[in-house]
Amino acid sequence: MLKNKGFYRGVNLGGWFSQCDYSEERLNNYITEEDFRKISQWKFDHVRIPVDYNIFENDDGTYKNDGFERIDRAFEICRKYGLNAVLDLHKTAGFSFDYYAENESGFFDSEKLQERFYKLWEKFALRYGNRPESIAFELLNEVTDKEYIEKWNNIAETCIKRIRVYAPDTLILVGSYWNNSAEAVKDLEKPYDDKVVYNFHSYDPLKFTHQGAYWTNMIDPDERIPFEESGVTAEYFEKFFASAIETANKNGTSLYCGEYGVIDKVSPEDTLKWFKCINEVFEKHGIARSAWNYKQMDFGISDARLDAIRDELLKYM
Repeated sequence: MLKNKGFYRGVNLGGWFSQCDYSEERLNNYITEEDFRKISQWKFDHVRIPVDYNIFENDDGTYKNDGFERIDRAFEICRKYGLNAVLDLHKTAGFSFDYYAENESGFFDSEKLQERFYKLWEKFALRYGNRPESIAFELLNEVTDKEYIEKWNNIAETCIKRIRVYAPDTLILVGSYWNNSAEAVKDLEKPYDDKVVYNFHSYDPLKFTHQGAYWTNMIDPDERIPFEESGVTAEYFEKFFASAIETANKNGTSLYCGEYGVIDKVSPEDTLKWFKCINEVFEKHGIARSAWNYKQMDFGISDARLDAIRDELLKYM
């Protein structure tokens, strides 16, 4: 479904309106029109734009016009270069996927915070719901704990109902717990309608893709694992994605892998091998995707270290 709609092969613009210092310099200059031009030249059909709620909201929940105007401009540049866009709410008031860097809590137990979430999405739907052919919505990035799934299913359904008043035809992406794990897709409710797509992320196996990571206690930052010792094959991803593929097929929807990639501690040659394996399975099952990340953020595919292999690498994204 997503291939025919122009949301099949994308790249993330992480670090622009999310996971950043929110300075004017960052917001105005981190991603430029030249970056969109390059992404289009690389034959991607869309970008995923992670955004944090505080780009658009003050502490009291009132809105910041300049935040919406920034996204307006991003979408207009997308249009200029023939790119579609996924608007991804990366952080909402009361919840962030990042336990270590963000001071956000209480969302799943607070009707007040949930109402802020619904109202923000209504604002997005009012503003962008008339462009379903080029703008898709991703409700929330990476629900963390499994214990949230029942509440999250209910929140997602309520949010979609409220979005549909203003954006009846917009594609909506919904992910599950364990940070959008493919293994958790099976516990999502059946899609609300035929324009809702299951979303997952894949940095698997984490010990390979995140080797040397400094921001998680799940990784020994000093350990290094060559590709040949990682256990990664196309068959590995077939098994890992099997339940998600089965669930999507059973419920009549598609799959979208909103993030996948390899940390910059891994050699370019091993990075290419990993992308080849995962891409084989994406293509076999028609799984749409958006690579993490266009620039920097420890995963940048435009970074100079990948110059020698980039032309080959782009064939497998």
